[in-house]
Amino acid sequence: MNRCASIALVALTSAACVQERTRVPAPRAEIRDSAGIRIVENPRPPEGSRLAWRIGPEPLVSIGVLEGEEAYMLYGALDATRLSDGRIVVANRGTNELRVFDASGTHLENWAGEGEGPGEFTSLSRVEPWPGDSIAAWWTRTGGISVFDSDGNYGRTFRLGGNDEDPIWLAPRPESATRAGSVLATWRWRDADTIVVHLRDGEGDLKARLGTHPGPEYHLTPPGAYRFDLWEQIFGRRLVHVPWGDLVVIGRTDRYQLRAFRADGSLARIVRRQHVPRPPERSDIEARIEEQVSLVPLEWSPEEIERYQADVRRGYRAAPVAEHLPALDSVMADALDHLWVREFESPADDRPGVPWTVFDPEGRVLGFVETPEDLKIYEIGSDYLLGHSGNELEVESVQLWPLER
Repeated sequence: MNRCASIALVALTSAACVQERTRVPAPRAEIRDSAGIRIVENPRPPEGSRLAWRIGPEPLVSIGVLEGEEAYMLYGALDATRLSDGRIVVANRGTNELRVFDASGTHLENWAGEGEGPGEFTSLSRVEPWPGDSIAAWWTRTGGISVFDSDGNYGRTFRLGGNDEDPIWLAPRPESATRAGSVLATWRWRDADTIVVHLRDGEGDLKARLGTHPGPEYHLTPPGAYRFDLWEQIFGRRLVHVPWGDLVVIGRTDRYQLRAFRADGSLARIVRRQHVPRPPERSDIEARIEEQVSLVPLEWSPEEIERYQADVRRGYRAAPVAEHLPALDSVMADALDHLWVREFESPADDRPGVPWTVFDPEGRVLGFVETPEDLKIYEIGSDYLLGHSGNELEVESVQLWPLER
């Protein structure tokens, strides 16, 4: 057992991850080529079936305490990544530090910190692997990306177009880093309902245009006490995107179709999976509104919370509702180039575990996998999940879970 209480293994047992699985052969995909584009049509895996992959009943490492040494008290741990030697780097936005822990979760050192100088941050948001066992970290306020080597030495900072003096909305927003050292970026003109997707090189220059895609749809209401007047459609579409091997996947949540682009911007593959749309019921809508209402800062007084929640309820109940529930929630790719698609679950549903559909590197569906219910996954390795548990109302922890394929 490690010397720090924060490294104690936390038994967040997920019944869905250890339940008996119905093992079935992988569904058979239909594959065809059309004008140089490979189209993969997949059936939906059988209801209740699971891949013969196993996620352990508890994390191997859990970093985070309510009280104790400062290094283990996380606040706003928005992202994390694992280096090749097993060290875990946590982007702790509350202190704008990159906190580094060894493979067992013992704190080693901090990189960067609060400030506006080279290698410092004002609003740290992401940390991702970068070629050469380095890492890239970026912050939202100015859109800068800083590169550090595996020893934490600051290398350089670059921005995705524009000048440092320009407003952030004039420059593309970094979203993900690719293995080749490019940056997947998006750009939207203020509150437009379309999103432009770029691939930028390691200097921030445009490498390829990946198209203009439908984004969230908004609804205007008269401003309330908190002056919220712009609301997303309830269960409305969102854009999803992720690097996938040498490709970049782009899709939208209102349909089960993912388009994979090459690094030159050309379309290489379309992956689809059978999905039957379901109209939202009143219980789905009310549960979504209450989900949004529950997100309030801890430091607010009861009166402030009451006014805020009344405003949010008023705004959402005036907002339009999508005709169907989303077809999917989000997408990720793992270290072995499998594509993981998180299934959409209504807030009204109360199910243990989070279901994902897993596709092989060619886009053929393999089956369902369930991950721990309270784990927000940051990274999927060949034999692990790295993610975050907790929120501002609970103790935050960054956890490493074992994955057996």
